[in-house]
Amino acid sequence: MPFDLSQTGPRPERVTAHEAHQRLEHARDSRLAQLRALDESVQSVDDRLMSAQREAIQRVLKEIDKAFTRVDDGSYGTCLGCSMPVPLERLEILPYTRFCVACQRSAAA
Repeated sequence: MPFDLSQTGPRPERVTAHEAHQRLEHARDSRLAQLRALDESVQSVDDRLMSAQREAIQRVLKEIDKAFTRVDDGSYGTCLGCSMPVPLERLEILPYTRFCVACQRSAAA
């Protein structure tokens, strides 16, 4: 069955502050739950994989905090590299992202 776009209506160009807060809160809650699960798991003191996972989650939590700041100052959804709007689809997947895909690739290189 094909997807009927006529019933969904046009997609907004930008995310509202309320929607951004909801997505960021969900992302933060998910990462905090992951962190709690790691802390509750049985691990050896020298478990590098668990340590790397914990550090990655903590980095994402810092990015989420920065994204809340961007929502509050009105710069959320604007790429920090090219100053163009970050596509809505990207913000749905990574609500804390700072860059569009092209600028993210440039920043990672």
